[in-house]
Amino acid sequence: MPRRNPDRDDVPPLDLDRARQGVQRVQQWSDGEWAVRTIPGKTSTKTYRCPGCNQEIRPGTPHVVAWPVDGRGDEGDRRHWHTGCWRARERRR
Repeated sequence: MPRRNPDRDDVPPLDLDRARQGVQRVQQWSDGEWAVRTIPGKTSTKTYRCPGCNQEIRPGTPHVVAWPVDGRGDEGDRRHWHTGCWRARERRR
């Protein structure tokens, strides 16, 4: 007798727009809490300037976007960082 898989009606459909935005999490740093979103290279279509190294983040490059979560800013305070620059930012001060 073949196996029967359980009904999958309770699984929500995949939201492609949300999936393209990357994975968001909150990180605690010495200067407060930051919302950090990982941007996959496939969805990166613009050129940005990394505040950590002042170099360009070219389209197609995986990187992170970070902004303060304590209400200090708004959507305009989001900054695109090279992943390595974001991880090393406390050492650059």
